[in-house]
Amino acid sequence: MPETDYKLIASALGGSQEAYKTLMERHRPAIYHIVFKFVREKEATADLVQETFMKAFASLETYRSEYKFSTWLYRIAANSAIDFLRKQRIKTLSLDMASDDSEGRTEYDVPDLTYHPEKDLEERERRISIQDAIDSLPDKYKQVIIYRHKDDRSYEEIAEVLNIPIGTVKARIFRARELLKKKLKSM
Repeated sequence: MPETDYKLIASALGGSQEAYKTLMERHRPAIYHIVFKFVREKEATADLVQETFMKAFASLETYRSEYKFSTWLYRIAANSAIDFLRKQRIKTLSLDMASDDSEGRTEYDVPDLTYHPEKDLEERERRISIQDAIDSLPDKYKQVIIYRHKDDRSYEEIAEVLNIPIGTVKARIFRARELLKKKLKSM
């Protein structure tokens, strides 16, 4: 360990905030690198780096100088990252909690955590609103929107089907989208 780390630790233990700051600035890039290799999320990594320094400085008096300070700090960082990952694990289902049905078969009650009736209702209402807005468009705009967005046709195909120039198709689609935006905002 560089002698300056020894001096900084002694100063920090003596109450020097500048020593804490210098230690943190010196070792932060390496700690960030170590934690990021574990969690692979920038925001979580930044939080864990901060947590690492808080833990290290809170227990700085337990640091033993026969070991490198950086190694001691790296171990705290790795443990913080591992703890974070443990907390992030997917909740598991115990298969020990089986019950028997009326015919003697074993059943497992597995909750469906993916179904959200509120979201389904919101999505259905949104689709109805969009469809109502499309239906209220003048026919020339409604046609191009349906061909373009529901039937997934190219501008050239729409121009051919409606027997109009491509420029007109593009202009009508643009105008139809503008009208839809206005209608949907007012709903």
